[in-house]
Amino acid sequence: MTLDIMMPFYGRVDHFKLAVQSVLAQDDPDWRLVVVDDVYPDLSAGEWLVGLGDDRVTYLRNEENLRPSRNYRKCVGLMQTEFAVIMGCDDIMLPGYVRRVKELTARFPHAAVIQPGVEVIDADGQVSHPLADRVKRRYMPRGARPLEISGEAAALSLVRAAWFYFPSLVWNVERLRRHEFRADLDVTQDISMVLDLVEDGGSVVVDDEVVFRYRRHAESVSAVTGPDGSKFAQERTVFAEADRDLRAMGWNRAARAARWHLSSRLHALADLPKAIGPGKSVGRRRLLRHVFGGLDPA
Repeated sequence: MTLDIMMPFYGRVDHFKLAVQSVLAQDDPDWRLVVVDDVYPDLSAGEWLVGLGDDRVTYLRNEENLRPSRNYRKCVGLMQTEFAVIMGCDDIMLPGYVRRVKELTARFPHAAVIQPGVEVIDADGQVSHPLADRVKRRYMPRGARPLEISGEAAALSLVRAAWFYFPSLVWNVERLRRHEFRADLDVTQDISMVLDLVEDGGSVVVDDEVVFRYRRHAESVSAVTGPDGSKFAQERTVFAEADRDLRAMGWNRAARAARWHLSSRLHALADLPKAIGPGKSVGRRRLLRHVFGGLDPA
């Protein structure tokens, strides 16, 4: 089974090259890499990629900047295999990623999403253990790995904390195409999509063999949109809709967890010191509203 690796590109060229080189270094060579350049101003990344001369690598450059969600949609449209990953252009695949993913898809062929084992690195590539990731580990489903969860148990786990790492996820393409990444959510479209798949009857598989390095750094979209409160405004939308939809399905424990979204409130509280200072009043108000306010009607 060939694995499609879709890589939306807009970011540091040095990180991008490391990401591509990590794909080229896979110990299972049966993969296809498609880079979708979202009109990044520096053309050297595409020139370098084309110069590799590897038939498994395709480079496409958008005619206009689509921004994250619409570029993800384009990537989904380009997928040709049964399972695929939308890899971050600053992340790293360890050499056994493709091999391990194939083992997991063979064992769980009907899973909607597979979360391989991940470790976090900083901007310089050093293994890191930030507070956010220590919290993710605490909220991850417990049990012998690999572990498959579905139904209300999966929804409950996900709304308690978005413990997965989007750029490492392996998607069941048929199931993924039943839904669409939302253009109104350019930071939290991942949790919205995974919840949609679970509500649609899909399962999530969690593994602990580390085969992927997720880069967390100050220039990432999540890092920038936390202190200004915009990420949490989007989370409020996701949780309000989850509360409504899960109650309609009779998954009341999961709906209640979405309504409370405790870990998200605590995350906003942790970001509050970054929103103190001149010119940061809007972000400060957004964060305080998220910490202490209720949900807007969905």
